[in-house]
Amino acid sequence: MSHRPPSGLAAVSAALLAMSRHLEMRDVLKTIVASARELLDAEYAALGVPDDHGGFAQFVVDGVSDEQWKAIGPLPRQHGILAAMLHEAKPERLADVRKDPRFEGWPAAHPDMSDFLGLPIRDGDDVIGALFLANKRCPKPEGTCGFTEEDEELLGILAQHAAIALTNARLYERSRELTIAEERSRLAHELHDAVSQKLFSLRLTAQAAAALVDRDPARAKGELQQVAALAAEAVDELRAAVVELRPAGLDEDGLIATLRTQIQVLDRAHTARVTFASTAVRALPAAQEEALLRVSQEALHNALRHSGAGHVDVTLARRDGGTVLRISDDGRGFDPAATRLAGRHLGLVSMRDRADGVGGKLTVESAPGKGTTIEMEVPGG
Repeated sequence: MSHRPPSGLAAVSAALLAMSRHLEMRDVLKTIVASARELLDAEYAALGVPDDHGGFAQFVVDGVSDEQWKAIGPLPRQHGILAAMLHEAKPERLADVRKDPRFEGWPAAHPDMSDFLGLPIRDGDDVIGALFLANKRCPKPEGTCGFTEEDEELLGILAQHAAIALTNARLYERSRELTIAEERSRLAHELHDAVSQKLFSLRLTAQAAAALVDRDPARAKGELQQVAALAAEAVDELRAAVVELRPAGLDEDGLIATLRTQIQVLDRAHTARVTFASTAVRALPAAQEEALLRVSQEALHNALRHSGAGHVDVTLARRDGGTVLRISDDGRGFDPAATRLAGRHLGLVSMRDRADGVGGKLTVESAPGKGTTIEMEVPGG
C-alpha cells in the first residue's frame, strides 16, 4: 500500500485542533512538529525554541527514534540554517540543504537530509521558534526541492497557529508558577503564625518549669510534660505544612480529592475537629475549581487560627443548578457589619473577589458567640 499524505481542509483543521488541545509546553512542541510532518508528508520535522545564550532552550524532533536522538548528542547551537531561521526571520526552501553555503555539517549519527523547508515562528516582531521540515516524501527530479510554494504557504499557516499555541503554553506555565508562589506565601504565613505561637508557649512553659524545679518538683514535672506536648504539636504543624507545600493537585486529582486531602491534613494538625463531605458534584471549569479551593483555604485558616472553634465542617454540594462550598465553624464569631477592618483582616475581600472572578457569589453569616458560616456558590457542577 502506497503512503498517501492527508490533504484538504479537514487535515489542516485536524492539525490546528491538535495544537490547541495542549497547555504544557513540551506537549505543545511535540504536537506542532508531528502535525507539520504529517500534513506536509515529510520524513523529518523539528522545532527549536531559542534561549538567551546562543542556543536552544528546547528542541523537539519527529521522525527520529529515541536511540538516534541520544546518539546525535547535545541540543544544536544556533548556527548555519538554524541561525538563519532565527536571525534572518524569513522562510528557507532548499533543494539540498547540504549544498547551501551556510551549511556547517551535522553529527555522525544525524540522519541524512536533502530538501529542506524552514520557517520562523513569530510573535509580533519577536522570533519565538523555528519550524523545520526535511525530505519530502515524493518523487523529485535531480536538483529540485520536493517542497512546493503551496507547502510553504501551508507551513506558514501552521507557524502562525504555533505562535498562538506557544504563547498560551508560556502563559499557562507562568500562571502555574504564580499559583505555586502564592500558595507558598500563604503557607509561610500560616506556618509562621502556628509554629511561632507554639514555640512562644513552649518557651514560657519551659521557663516556668525551670523556676519550679527546686521549690515544687511536682509542678515542675507537670510543666515539663506540657513542654513535651507543645513540642509534639509544633512538629505536627511543621509536618502538615510540608505536606501542603506540594502544589494543589487540581489538574490530576480534581477538587473533591484535593479538598479531602487538605482537610485530612488540617484535622490531624489541629485540636479542632475538621470534617468534609461532598455529594454529586461534577467537574467544574479549572478557574472555578481553583477559586473554590482558595476560598476554602482562606476560610479554614480563619476558623482554625482566629475563631477558637472546636469543630469546622466543610461541605461541597449541588444546589439549584450550581455548586455550593460551605465552611461552618462553632467559634466565637464576629459582626460582619460592625467593622470593615475585620473583614479585611479575615480575607473576606479577597474571597469575594475570587468568587466574583468566576461568576459566583460569596455570603457570610456570623455573630459574636454564634460561629461563622461562609458559602461560595458558582454556576454548574
